Amino acid sequence: MRLVALRAGRLDAALSPEGISRSRLAALILAGALTDESENLVTNPALKVKPGASFTLRPPAPVPAAPAPEAIALSVAHEDAHLIVVDKPAGMVVHPAPGATRGTLVAALLHHCGASLSGVGGVARPGIVHRIDKDTSGLLVVAKTDAAHAGLAVQFAAHDLERSYLAVVWGAPDRAEPRLAGLKGVSFEPEGWIRVEAAIARHRADRKRMAVVAGGRRAVTRLRVEERFGPAERPVASLIRCRLETGRTHQIRVHLTALGHPLVGDPVYGRPRPAPACARDFPRQALHAATLGFVHPATGAPVRCESPVPDDMAALLACLRAL
Repeated sequence: MRLVALRAGRLDAALSPEGISRSRLAALILAGALTDESENLVTNPALKVKPGASFTLRPPAPVPAAPAPEAIALSVAHEDAHLIVVDKPAGMVVHPAPGATRGTLVAALLHHCGASLSGVGGVARPGIVHRIDKDTSGLLVVAKTDAAHAGLAVQFAAHDLERSYLAVVWGAPDRAEPRLAGLKGVSFEPEGWIRVEAAIARHRADRKRMAVVAGGRRAVTRLRVEERFGPAERPVASLIRCRLETGRTHQIRVHLTALGHPLVGDPVYGRPRPAPACARDFPRQALHAATLGFVHPATGAPVRCESPVPDDMAALLACLRAL
């Protein structure tokens, strides 16, 4: 769709495509759907333009309101008539979105669970109570009934669950380091735990990122170094266990970056560092949802599932242990 600026000013105000609101246009620009006359990507809705400037808008294909079932194998950690806990592989999107309409966890669940999942929690995201990023592996729970969905949602809202992640990060947080102790929101707890309380909101300049922002949503992560790799005085990387008290978008990734120890392989918050190729070229954020525990919403019994690190992270750890 070819668009021409009708006036001088902000890009999202100067362009007026028929049937597309200004807020929707801004979202499309942020998503990378607009190019200029030279086919350069334009991602800033506030860019100042002159009258007559020409652009091309390529909106993504619409996502079907009701995802279609797909015969995709699932790794099931727990299943009963009320809910299912699955061990999601890295690379799988949880629910359909523009650019990711097939091969989703929702499609696999609809095939696996059949009619028991249909309509629970909304047509587009049936049964989904929480999610993990596409390139994060590990455990998540899905409701099969409305009652289970409501009961699980209450526990997530109250942060009354056990959620433990394993992460490989650059360097190693050191409780004895004055810089770390001086960071706002950082405190030290028994048994080696470091508590980080830092509010998170959308990044002001890059809307695809989250950031520690004053006035954002409360976010609390507890972390502990499980293993260090490389020289004792200056570790190349470390294995971190993280426990979530809250569940904000990209919470672990943002908090670890704020501490100066981003995830190995994180394409959004990390940056290349001198390191062995196994870490430098790791193709995703090295983050795995290893433990999930909750009270069963129907029976009241405790449910606790654990997942071993997947093969790619196991190979990364083996390589780092050889340093």
